[in-house]
Amino acid sequence: MEETTQIISYVAYLLPAIVVGIIAYFFFKGHTANEEGRRRYLVQKEAQKQVLPLRLQAYERITLFLERIDPNKLLVRVKPFSDSKDDYENLLIKNIEQEFDHNLTQQIYVTPECWNLVNAAKNATIHVIRQGAMHEKEGNVDKMREWLLQNFMEEVTPSQKALAYVKKEVSELF
Repeated sequence: MEETTQIISYVAYLLPAIVVGIIAYFFFKGHTANEEGRRRYLVQKEAQKQVLPLRLQAYERITLFLERIDPNKLLVRVKPFSDSKDDYENLLIKNIEQEFDHNLTQQIYVTPECWNLVNAAKNATIHVIRQGAMHEKEGNVDKMREWLLQNFMEEVTPSQKALAYVKKEVSELF
């Protein structure tokens, strides 16, 4: 009997220590997780200060690219240098490709969806220019330009669609 009483008294002394140990463990575990989250937040906030201007600059460059390849503006800006429809078609496509290559690095700062839409706008614009050249087989450069301008006067250009998405994505940054 004496041993059982002694064991019960030891358990009575150890029980509060075990309870305090368990409470301390969970308290420190929660505190450590909270501190880690706070540190992660501060690092992310600091990185955001440095990355946000770069992302905004990338969106600005993409906006400029989309504006420059918009067929309505491209046809006014890039004048034909000969009467050859094929030469003018190649000149327009070359101009678009050069603009695209110049802004290729911006894709690391924007979402993949945005970049895919920009790429699709470029390809759609090239496709329509090729369609215009094929549509005006007997016509000259001026007829091709006229057809392309009329085609885009009535509908939204691929560049305008992509630009609307870029604007939406930038608005989500704030």
